[in-house]
Amino acid sequence: MLRNIPLLALAVLLTTIAFALAPMLSRGFAGFTPEQFPVELEVWPVQPDGWAFAIWGVIYVWLILGALWGLINAPRDRDWQAMRQPLLASLGVGVFWIAAANASPILATVMLYVMAGFAIAALLRAGAGVPVWQRRPVALYAGWLTAATGVGTGVVLGGYGVLSAQVAALVMLASVLVTALAVQLQRPTEWAYPLAVIWALAGVISANLPSQNWPVVGLAAVGIITLTLGFVFSLRRGPRRQRR
Repeated sequence: MLRNIPLLALAVLLTTIAFALAPMLSRGFAGFTPEQFPVELEVWPVQPDGWAFAIWGVIYVWLILGALWGLINAPRDRDWQAMRQPLLASLGVGVFWIAAANASPILATVMLYVMAGFAIAALLRAGAGVPVWQRRPVALYAGWLTAATGVGTGVVLGGYGVLSAQVAALVMLASVLVTALAVQLQRPTEWAYPLAVIWALAGVISANLPSQNWPVVGLAAVGIITLTLGFVFSLRRGPRRQRR
């Protein structure tokens, strides 16, 4: 009887729902707080404004709808199955991430790397299928995790005095941009991935404008422009490849 049940597709849907419900079972998360670190700072230049974290609402809903669509319409499709395996691993870790973030920034940052790595793997394994339900929600999720990993690392480096908060912000923003560009090269026409990174960078700009932290603002702006131009350029190349 179990053979007739698409277990992997069902597991992804249930885990996605659990992932979305996790904030409701805790006090939520809108960034690390100074009290969590030995070096207390009022702000970290690498951390976006609180409003940027609202993207999680879109990610949760889109992932659930995509998983439900896939369960109904592509329960055993090879492209979906290849994507589901790393996605399930990422979401499974993510269920416990908010609790970890409120308890241990270092553990939470390590978990972010695991979540981001599996999410990017899922994006790269996703087939053409129906992008709006298969690849696109995963791309948005992977893009935000790419940025979040850099943010978490930058906060930990500054909060534990490994680097100054300013240097940590610049180093990690540059790392996020390099990683995002590398992924974008693999999926050049997928707009949801760079959009999530751009959203995070816009949040960083918003957080640093009041203090006139121009180096961080400038680097984040360069990231936004670079990712946008990369996507536009890929669209221009697409039709040429088709004509050939």
